[in-house]
Amino acid sequence: MAFLYTLVTLLAAAVIAVPIAKRLGFGSVLGYLGAGLVIGPAGLRLVTDLGSIADVSELGVVMLLFLIGLELRPARLWVMRRSVLGLGAAQVVVTAVVLGGLARLALGTSWPITIVLGFSLALSSTAIVLPMLAERELLTTRAGRDSFSVLLFQDLAVIPFVALLPIFDGEVGDMARHGTWLAVVKAVAALAAVLVGGRYLIRPIFRAVDSAKTPEIFTATALVIVGGTAALVSAVGLSMSLGAFMAGVLLSDSEYRHELQADIEPFEGLLLGVFFISVGMSADLGLLMTHPALVLTAVVLMLLLKGALCFALARLAGQRMVDATRFAVALAQAGEFGFVLFAAAVGEGIMTHEQSALAMLVVTLSMIASPLLFAVEERWLAPILDRGPERAFDTLDGLANPVIICGFGRVGQIVGRILRVKRIRFTALDKNAEQIELVRRYGTGAYYGDPTRADVLRAAGAGEAKVIVVALEDVAESLKVVENIKRHFARATIIARARNRRHAHLLMDLGVVHIVRETFYSSLKLTEQVLGELGLTAEDAERTIQVFREQDERNLIDQHGIYDDEKQMIQTTKQALIELRGLLEADQPEQ
Repeated sequence: MAFLYTLVTLLAAAVIAVPIAKRLGFGSVLGYLGAGLVIGPAGLRLVTDLGSIADVSELGVVMLLFLIGLELRPARLWVMRRSVLGLGAAQVVVTAVVLGGLARLALGTSWPITIVLGFSLALSSTAIVLPMLAERELLTTRAGRDSFSVLLFQDLAVIPFVALLPIFDGEVGDMARHGTWLAVVKAVAALAAVLVGGRYLIRPIFRAVDSAKTPEIFTATALVIVGGTAALVSAVGLSMSLGAFMAGVLLSDSEYRHELQADIEPFEGLLLGVFFISVGMSADLGLLMTHPALVLTAVVLMLLLKGALCFALARLAGQRMVDATRFAVALAQAGEFGFVLFAAAVGEGIMTHEQSALAMLVVTLSMIASPLLFAVEERWLAPILDRGPERAFDTLDGLANPVIICGFGRVGQIVGRILRVKRIRFTALDKNAEQIELVRRYGTGAYYGDPTRADVLRAAGAGEAKVIVVALEDVAESLKVVENIKRHFARATIIARARNRRHAHLLMDLGVVHIVRETFYSSLKLTEQVLGELGLTAEDAERTIQVFREQDERNLIDQHGIYDDEKQMIQTTKQALIELRGLLEADQPEQ
């Protein structure tokens, strides 16, 4: 009963906090962390037994790393080796030296504590950084790729550090007495078992299970693979998430990759949320009240120094200003491995319980602050840095081509390609500089200019053009272009792209006759194929689509005068559906 109460409390807190955080623009991670603070020992004390969810919460990180491994094929890992071993190693070493040295100068820590603190605080939180980047679709950017490379090196660096931790107990140490060599041998054996099993055993197991045609058993097998691999490497003192990552990489080339991803993702998202809630719950605010100046100063200095070091390394690696800033803010916090390392340091007699508790509080508060800082950076700083210097519009010297294409995105480019095939000259305008550079590399003559400006249209030859194609995606800009054409270049025929029915009606308000709804004809073709697969003859399917198209185009014109009256729109739409059914039924041959 106690477990059910805890489960309901965790889920209810997530359901309330996460939508609020996302609506405020802070992302789901901060919502989970905030929920943990509210329901945990430092808040309403709805859940106080942190140990009851600690083991379960770690599975979220394990499954996250497994899914990341599924996306990274060995060939891609080989391509990333320079950023992993170069930038990753530089970040860990430089940050560990600076933060550890600062701790020794400011607090007078012993060398063993200095080394443990420096290395632990140099690590970042994979569980926080990757979801933050993924939510904003930044994983494929330079900052996202380099962040992942650094996080991967950090995970790898934990292995030898944990193995060597016993010799930092202040006695210089006999490695044989501490059993360090035995631990290293066990670690190597466990990793070898994962590699061999992933290469030769897992695929036959999945084939056997798949032949049973029982989806739930396939899901159970996937969970056993992930959990079993994590348990194996954990038993020899290694990171569970590293073992899961290796299993994912080994399965990334298998035919079961997509099905595994679909089966694991629901568990990963929920359990990762529990992990973030547990981090929020673990914040010892009582200790913060006891040592407020020390803790807050340590958190602020760590975030600033680590962020500054990451920024400098990113710039040295050739990142743009916006990518380097994003990279620095994303990695500025300490990570969940700090909890493991500080606990191990206490077990080895390197740190006291109070020192470990203070260090863990610094790590926790930095993790809580990280999503907030990243949200602020993305909302206000990144747009400024990403804007860069304004590029001057291209010079247009009264080009006299028969066709002008305003907007050279996915719609305008198709028009241009066909015109090129027919050797019909055209002038393409778009104010997306990157888009223009891309199409120019393929030999297309396009110009960087703002088609909403009448002077730009005039310079592009709109006064002599026969046809002006308005293919802009933005509705407001599209209407502005049409207004300028109607006012200054009335002799040109306008053919306009409409995003939807309302856009079409707004274009009709401006007197545009030739309007093409961008998804209308492709949707009709798709539906025709659906009807064919359902058994209708080709003639019947084609006739159905033709009747629907003609009736819908008439209905679009009929609704033009009432498109702002929702009640009449609903009524005429229902009436049009009845008429369409009647037309199709009347068209059926007599039995």
